[in-house]
Amino acid sequence: MDFKALVLAMSPETYQSLLDTVATGRWADGVALSDSQKAHTLQLVMAYQAYVLKSTEPYTIGADGEMVIKSKAEMKKQFSQDSSIARFAHDDL
Repeated sequence: MDFKALVLAMSPETYQSLLDTVATGRWADGVALSDSQKAHTLQLVMAYQAYVLKSTEPYTIGADGEMVIKSKAEMKKQFSQDSSIARFAHDDL
């Protein structure tokens, strides 16, 4: 099985577990990751985001392995179309 096939076969639960592992630097049982485990786990998380989630975040890794950086204009356009953003007046907080 090649790397891309492995990533595409990964379940969302496995991805979430790896994401939590990268964020905390520890496996679910509390054991700290080695430097090589950190690098490989992060690589898997980034590949899943690129190939499966096709993330629309401003800074992501694209399916070609290159960093995707959205311009300010692209982000403004995306957020102006997104009606799920909560907006508050100063006195509401």
